[in-house]
Amino acid sequence: MSPSGFRSRASDLLNRDPGLVLAVFGGIYLAYILAGLVFGFSVRGHMNSIANLTFYVAVFGMLALALNLHWGYTGLFNIGVVGFMGIGVYVTAVLAKPPAAQGGAAQVGGFGLPLGIAAIGGVLVAAAVGLVVALPALRLRADYLAIVTIAFSEIIRFTFMSDTFQSFDVPGTVDIAVGGVTLFSYDPAAEMVGFGGGGGLILNYVDPLEAILRTLFLWDPYLGLVDAVSVVIPSNPKPVVDGFVYGLVLLGVVALYYWLLSRTGESPFGRVLKAIREDEDVANSLGKDTSRFKLKSFVLGCALMGFAGILWYAGRGSITPPSFRPNITFYVWIALIIGGAGSNTGSVLGGAVFAALLYEGPRYFKNLVQAAVDIPDGPGSFGQAMAPIGASLDPVPFLVYTLNSIGQLRLVIMGLVLIWLMHNRPEGMLGHRKETAASVDLSRPDRGGPDEDVAAADGGETR
Repeated sequence: MSPSGFRSRASDLLNRDPGLVLAVFGGIYLAYILAGLVFGFSVRGHMNSIANLTFYVAVFGMLALALNLHWGYTGLFNIGVVGFMGIGVYVTAVLAKPPAAQGGAAQVGGFGLPLGIAAIGGVLVAAAVGLVVALPALRLRADYLAIVTIAFSEIIRFTFMSDTFQSFDVPGTVDIAVGGVTLFSYDPAAEMVGFGGGGGLILNYVDPLEAILRTLFLWDPYLGLVDAVSVVIPSNPKPVVDGFVYGLVLLGVVALYYWLLSRTGESPFGRVLKAIREDEDVANSLGKDTSRFKLKSFVLGCALMGFAGILWYAGRGSITPPSFRPNITFYVWIALIIGGAGSNTGSVLGGAVFAALLYEGPRYFKNLVQAAVDIPDGPGSFGQAMAPIGASLDPVPFLVYTLNSIGQLRLVIMGLVLIWLMHNRPEGMLGHRKETAASVDLSRPDRGGPDEDVAAADGGETR
């Protein structure tokens, strides 16, 4: 193939969503791998870094897709994302934790349901609470809806912290039977369940990765993979492989989210949502019950956020209310803005870029520097870091202080990037992607080759 033909094929591939996603993901992972090799990371350190990157790429991709359903498709300004995540994971934890007598006398117990059933319960409760919030809140628009959702998110967090709901009795015996066959029976016997208050909950149930792999009949092959990795990581390789494989599983869930929301957007239901986003009054005048469409969109998005929260936190040893502060909601919004609202592909790419450059990037840079250079103990305050520059023009204490404060600096970088995006690229990475007005070809017969322009929703050409 000639160089011009190769460039043409490469350009065609990048103009398509799968090729664009592969190119961006490939560039991110290549940069991380090459940086680790150059700075001399060990195999364990390398795999841990890639596993952390994959995990955060996946969870931010899921959350950006769910938020895109609200904001990108329907125009609903939801700033309570983390509240629905918290509901999903807390309800799952309460349903899946073993009773207190089995989990330890000092712990708050649960119902002991299988993790899969508990996760379904968490998703359904997140959707149900989304319905309760949406019924009055969707009468509001724009910033008023934002105020309601962020207030709801904080109410949920303080509810989890409250001593009132730290533990409580479950009266009577709980029996679940289908067709006369008892599937589950729980006798609390004066045991306590609850949210654990400010101390949170210890998640002493089956590991979610193990539950998923056993469901897919992949547990034995997974143990074989752990044995194979032990050749290069002889000391306790399982935690490393756990993180790596769990990240890959989450990428599979991202693909399912993408498929679901793409089908939703291309359906008549999705086209009504986009019409509501553009002008709700016009959609209403065409006979569409816009309140019902917005309600369905909000509930579905809340369910997806709850499931993403379950996958994010269910693998941890414990959960606490401070984990669900509003900053996570703002992270998801930054990811969506980077990729471009209204585009599912942009949501996935925005989640990946945000996770790689803004969320994990500063911390990974610190690890690289520490692997290459012996860093001395730094000053404890900004004033102590600046004093040597004024006295002897020595920048080392300031650089060490900056490196040690990389977590706080990360927030500054995010703010600067967000300001730059809103001023220079508010439409996101992919720009304005025009949407077809119908699922059938509307091109004119006399112009109508497959490569000709097709009528689009805004009167322009499709990309």
